[in-house]
Amino acid sequence: MGESLPLRWLYLDLNSYFASVEQQLAPELRGKPICVAPVDTDATSAIAASYEAKAFGIKTGTKIYEAKARCRDLIVVPARHEEYVRFHHRIIAEVERHVPVTAVCSIDEVACRLCDNENGRAQVEPLARRIKAGIAANVGTELRSSIGIAPNRLLAKMAADMEKPDGLTILDTDTLVPRLRTLRPGDIPGVGANMERRLAVAGVVTMERILALTPREARQVWGSVWGERLHWLLQGADLPERETQRRTIGHSHVLGPDKRLPERARLVARRLCLKAATRLRRMGCRTGFVVLSVKGERAPQGSAATPPAGEASDFRPGGGAVSWSGRMAALPGGRWSHGQKLVAAQDNFTLLGVLDHLWARMRAELPDARYLQVAVTFLELTDAAATQLALFDDVGGGGGAVTPATEARRLALSTAIDRMNARFGRDSVTVGHDAHGATRSGGPRIAFTRIPELAEFVE
Repeated sequence: MGESLPLRWLYLDLNSYFASVEQQLAPELRGKPICVAPVDTDATSAIAASYEAKAFGIKTGTKIYEAKARCRDLIVVPARHEEYVRFHHRIIAEVERHVPVTAVCSIDEVACRLCDNENGRAQVEPLARRIKAGIAANVGTELRSSIGIAPNRLLAKMAADMEKPDGLTILDTDTLVPRLRTLRPGDIPGVGANMERRLAVAGVVTMERILALTPREARQVWGSVWGERLHWLLQGADLPERETQRRTIGHSHVLGPDKRLPERARLVARRLCLKAATRLRRMGCRTGFVVLSVKGERAPQGSAATPPAGEASDFRPGGGAVSWSGRMAALPGGRWSHGQKLVAAQDNFTLLGVLDHLWARMRAELPDARYLQVAVTFLELTDAAATQLALFDDVGGGGGAVTPATEARRLALSTAIDRMNARFGRDSVTVGHDAHGATRSGGPRIAFTRIPELAEFVE
């Protein structure tokens, strides 16, 4: 491969993170098969499993009733997201005692760029072992990690995945290509089932074939410049990271049995909307597009009507809004997802008005008796200070524009509610909160790509 490639990146991936935190907090759980569940019902899915549970084929996404059938001694513990965030910050602090953290990639993954005096094999292996020992000594003995070290961040992440749990893999000049050839195309981050099928159509079914592609061929196979970029990354080039910006804010909630009736589910959706609105204001942003997603207990019957102008259907979080083109708003399997455009807003009252409009439409098109999951997502985020408001209030109903004077009043009240909740606790003051606690959703949930701020646990 020519001259030796410097080992520029260290990537740390915590093993079975949520389950490991639970075992650290409760010594009686150590060495036992456990899985972490979002709500107390067998109909939900595991969001983490200990390695003792993984030995029975239980993993993230396994239904709880199925997991219990596979392992008679399985212990199911409720998720404690605030604890996972607290441990996350302690782990970051420990890693930074040894090497600066360049990027927090998720709740359980960090990437560190190595300096010129620490990127040789003789330096990186002791460094990795010191980090592991530091986490065990200062954070918890149950918090094991796999570390990958390689010439660039992508390869370091792939190296961290090669040996679990508690692994250490170094991809240097001599080992890079031989180790990559043992992988499958699906082992490349970002290559999912759809991309694997596309590669197979092009006759690319092995890593060896991917490594043999020219930059031009890789671009053609992937259908974008990413293919060419991936070619150079797999060769060991340390390309600059692309800048990213937040494009969405949202929350979802798997509904327990007591919250699946339509009115209870609606209150949970309103609570999620208020939580997202609080984050929106804290970030200094407005949203121009609100999406409601619902999963029903049975598949819908009938077809949906054509939506009004300015709305989009068949939205999948992370995938954007798709034009209607004759599609149904009710998705296969009792799923419904629909978006409403509005003049950029950030106050509770405007956003709840849009949500209520979407909920009424959903009830007409997906009239299931019970619902299993709801999600509220804000798209088209803009800087609040740079957003132009409308001159006239929207009088069409459906949520939309408000004048600066109207928004100022609504925003002042929304901000006052934020302050009250920050001082006295979550839901001390809410909009439309019911007396029986139906709107409480148990605090923030952690998407692995986003770590909630601790402030969110009082919002």
